[in-house]
Amino acid sequence: MAEITASMVKELREMTGLGMMECKKALAETDGDMKAAEDLLRIKSGAKASKAAGRIAAEGVIGIYISPDNRYGALVEVNCETDFVAKNDDFVNFSKNLAELIATKDLIDVAVLNDALLPTGETVESTRKALVMKLGENISIRRCSRHTTQGRLASYLHGTKIGVIVDYTSDDDALGKDIAMHIAASKPICVSKEQVSKDVLEHERQIFTAQAAESGKPANIIEKMVDGRIAKYLAEITLLGQPFVKDPEQTVEQLLTKKSTRINGFTMFVVGEGIEKKSENFAEEVKAQMGQL
Repeated sequence: MAEITASMVKELREMTGLGMMECKKALAETDGDMKAAEDLLRIKSGAKASKAAGRIAAEGVIGIYISPDNRYGALVEVNCETDFVAKNDDFVNFSKNLAELIATKDLIDVAVLNDALLPTGETVESTRKALVMKLGENISIRRCSRHTTQGRLASYLHGTKIGVIVDYTSDDDALGKDIAMHIAASKPICVSKEQVSKDVLEHERQIFTAQAAESGKPANIIEKMVDGRIAKYLAEITLLGQPFVKDPEQTVEQLLTKKSTRINGFTMFVVGEGIEKKSENFAEEVKAQMGQL
């Protein structure tokens, strides 16, 4: 059997990002063959990814790409298990490359995206598995969205956790950025009140009616109270109805009217939105481990 030297282990660690003992074991199993050891670890990384897939990945980043002509772009959410990995440069760059790939190749199905080639020549899936192997966490591509427009796209990334793309008709770059920032801050669910579903409005009206009935006021007064609350609700959840974050004295709609600008649509991704995060109890975990000894 070939001698496994420290320099060989170091080289394999640099190639794979894995721990010393894993690399040493792989070299031993392949009789010191560096390429075979790397291949073995790649094979094992697939198994590791499968095992990690059951763990909750509610951290992560949003990747954004806008084309140079501002006519097409994409958002993608890539999840991991810890904020530590979410800050890793390789992980962040993976999300950026994915967003560009989605935008330029018109790929919006994650299953199809997995087989697509990144600029490195590797597939998305093989790159993801390599990251799992290197970083030791479950990594998943949760969702993506692609925009095309005859108008203009603007984007805003708040840290790496909230990403927005807004489609608008204007040549004002600063205005587009401001609207994207407003969306990230105020989180509207749609552009205008006309886009709010009738079911949602009816549900809210029933709640407000029941609340107003508690006042004991006449029916005609209650109706006016409910109409007022519905109007306030619509102002809170629609982009056009919200006070503009940089100038609360005017609504977004009033700002856009002054600027002769129309919002065609927007997409906002928030990392981990809707994912139930695991609640860790360190004391209970220690007790459980002690009980197994």
